[in-house]
Amino acid sequence: MQRIIVADDVEINRELLRNILEQDYRMEMAEDGAQALQKLQEHQKETAVVLLDLQMPGVDGFQVLEEMRRRGWMGKIPVLIISGEHGVEAENRCFELGVSDFIRKPFESSIVRKRIQNAVELFEYKKQLEQKVAEQAKALEKQSRIIEVQEEELRGSGSFNRLMMEYRAAIMEVETKLKVLNEDFSQAYNRNPFESIKTRLKSPKSIYEKLERKKFPVTVESIRENLTDVAGVRVICSFPDDIYRLAALLIRQDDIFLVREKDYIKNPKPNGYRSLHHILNVPIFLSAKKEYMKVEVQFRTIAMDFWASLEHKLKYKKDVDDTDEIVSQLKKCADSIERLDYRMQEIRNKIDSSRE
Repeated sequence: MQRIIVADDVEINRELLRNILEQDYRMEMAEDGAQALQKLQEHQKETAVVLLDLQMPGVDGFQVLEEMRRRGWMGKIPVLIISGEHGVEAENRCFELGVSDFIRKPFESSIVRKRIQNAVELFEYKKQLEQKVAEQAKALEKQSRIIEVQEEELRGSGSFNRLMMEYRAAIMEVETKLKVLNEDFSQAYNRNPFESIKTRLKSPKSIYEKLERKKFPVTVESIRENLTDVAGVRVICSFPDDIYRLAALLIRQDDIFLVREKDYIKNPKPNGYRSLHHILNVPIFLSAKKEYMKVEVQFRTIAMDFWASLEHKLKYKKDVDDTDEIVSQLKKCADSIERLDYRMQEIRNKIDSSRE
């Protein structure tokens, strides 16, 4: 049988609680706080709950709670306060110290049993939940170690490093082609079609995690065949029509092949995300051969890129309050950005036509 420790300096209260509970629990009686702590020390592991009076001679109930918290027992054993009438301040202090509930005097046997049962069940559920969290944390740590090992193996592989070099070369090819188009456009129209170019190469860790998530083999050939976003180029334009004009000029080149297009400008994601995505096959010219590499090119306006950066922070930040409200606000901002982009484009067109 599980034990209940009753700490109350009034004998009749102890006996009343004994009569209510002794059929279901092994009872331990303490006349003051010092005895309660001694019995807790002796029977800590098998104690189901502590019933504690606050006003006792010597070591009172608050001192018992403080000592239990100091020893780490409050998180392991539920404590219910045997209470007469206590003020709000006293009750708040009890809850701050980790008390589970109150049992009011005079005692009603059915309520006493139910409050104890609820406290015990909640603590048991809490323990099971903490155990599951600990097991999941251990599993994640193990998975993280596996990822680190695989990452190091990839990073140390000569063939992997060779592949990354080829992806970097493909990024440089796309950058060069875009810069040439920018210069040509500047001469023809007296303005530039894009504001900036950003590039990135996926890290070995990100590559491994994506292969694992997609259930692909963790090999160099698998990376080449199955991943299309190892090499990434982001092109930031001023206006939506520049996006489509620049993208068309790029894929019109006879050595560039469009593998796939996803137009999130005309068809935004539900959260408001807007961008034009192209997966391109891009040639690189090596010492021994010409090789085609996949490069993901994203075209966005300045406002779209700013929005996407903010949304990315929300996506990967775990401790954000009012997430649903922020998501709703971001969606409204995305809709406003679309209207603003096209309005600014109309103004630019009017300015350009007035010059002609």
